[in-house]
Amino acid sequence: MFSVSRIITSSVRNARTKFTLPELTYNYKALEPIISGEIMEIHHTKHHQAYITNYNTAEEKLKAAVEKGDANSIIALQGALRFNGGGHINHSIFWKNLTPDSTKPSSELSAVIESSFGSFDKMKQELSAVSVGVQGSGWGWLGYDKKTGSIKAVACANQDPLQATTGLIPLLGIDVWEHAYYLQYRNVRADYVKSIFDVVNWNDVSERLINAKK
Repeated sequence: MFSVSRIITSSVRNARTKFTLPELTYNYKALEPIISGEIMEIHHTKHHQAYITNYNTAEEKLKAAVEKGDANSIIALQGALRFNGGGHINHSIFWKNLTPDSTKPSSELSAVIESSFGSFDKMKQELSAVSVGVQGSGWGWLGYDKKTGSIKAVACANQDPLQATTGLIPLLGIDVWEHAYYLQYRNVRADYVKSIFDVVNWNDVSERLINAKK
C-alpha cells in the first residue's frame, strides 16, 4: 500500500493549488449513442466534482493536522485522500481517453500492443474481461510497465489510482462504476465495455505511451 500521508503531506507543505473540475474538450452529448449526454453531465458535474470537493476538504484537514503534528488525524485521513484523490486522478484521465472523433492507435502504440498481447483484438478481449470482471466498483486499465517495456491489462478497485497502487503508468482507463453506465446500459456492464471502444481517443492513449517511455 502506498503512503498517502507522505505524498499528500509534501503537497501541503508546498502549498499547491486546490483541485478543480477540468473542462471537457467536447460537449456532453458528443459521445452519443455510446454514452448518453445525461450520463456524461451527471458523471462529470456531480460525481467527479464530488471527489474534488471531498479531496479539498480532506486536504485542508490534513494541513491542519500536519501543522499540529497530529499523527492520528493524518493517518485517519488517508482513506479519504486515497479515495477522493484517486477519483480525481482517474476521471481526469478518463475524459481525455474519450473522443467523438474517429482515431487509431499510432504505429508505436500498435507495436507495443502487439508485442504485449499478440494483437489489437486480443488486447481488447483481455481489457474487456478485466473490466467486466471487476467485483463491485472499480476500473479496468491499460498500463505501461517501464521495467519490461510492455503494456498490461489490470483492474483497480474503487478509485485506487493505477500508478500509485501498481507502479504501471496509466494509458487507458475504463470506468466500471455503475454511475458511468447504468442509466443507459442498466446492469449489462459487458455491453457498455464493448461499446466504449468506439469512442476511445487513441491519439491520447498514444501520447500517453510516448510520455510514459520518457
